[in-house]
Amino acid sequence: MKLGFLGAGNMGTAMMRGIAASDICKSGMIGEILAFDTDADKLAALTEIGVQGCESAQALADAVDFLVLAVKPQVLGGVLDALSVRRQQVIISICAGISAEFIRSHTIPDARVILVMPNTPLMLGLGATALAKCEGITDGEFALAKAMFATCGIAEEVPEAQMREVIAVNSSSPAFLYLYAKGFLDYAASVGMDEGAALRLFAQAMVGSAKMLTDSGKTVDELIRMVSSPGGTTLAGLDRLYAGNLTDTVKSCCEACTARAYELSGGK
Repeated sequence: MKLGFLGAGNMGTAMMRGIAASDICKSGMIGEILAFDTDADKLAALTEIGVQGCESAQALADAVDFLVLAVKPQVLGGVLDALSVRRQQVIISICAGISAEFIRSHTIPDARVILVMPNTPLMLGLGATALAKCEGITDGEFALAKAMFATCGIAEEVPEAQMREVIAVNSSSPAFLYLYAKGFLDYAASVGMDEGAALRLFAQAMVGSAKMLTDSGKTVDELIRMVSSPGGTTLAGLDRLYAGNLTDTVKSCCEACTARAYELSGGK
């Protein structure tokens, strides 16, 4: 099977590097990885991991069985309008907010699509990727797509109808967490704490807290109570967060993210 990437930006490149080094390639399930990008330097840099560059987007589409759309969603319509695809191909879109209907309206009516929403920690092999199996995709094809993304972290199946809603949960959420982290690091700087030590301590607190969420078997509310001794320091801080309606603000943030996802595909 030949796998092609239309776009070699940060996300596409991280995926290619992860897949090229994985057992999926070593076993021969993926025989060849190809790519096209308007930036020739990006393609040249990928030759070191065995990715073959193509001279055009159409040359790439003509050559591959699985075609990954890794371009900005704002330009995807124009890119697809100039591209000819085959019914036999599996089209994998990692473009935020883009639906299978949008892709079919710019290619062929029965295009076979898998919608994918990864996030930037994929660049470190710690990605969290959501995938939706759309009409016409076989179980085997979907399993292979899921395995490809699992080489760069974890991969979870999500219903097609929730692929825009999930963006706030796994794909945009790193930016929201970084902004939250900035508040703690700014506080540490304001009291004269060493910047490097503060960063390492808070980052490890985030890593450990994430593992507690997934591995402790306790609910979020139970985990909050574990840290919150009556009359203690944590409750004093939590009171301020509750007073500021933190969870309502987060929900509003997610709703704005989702609304923009629908705008990017014109509601399709």
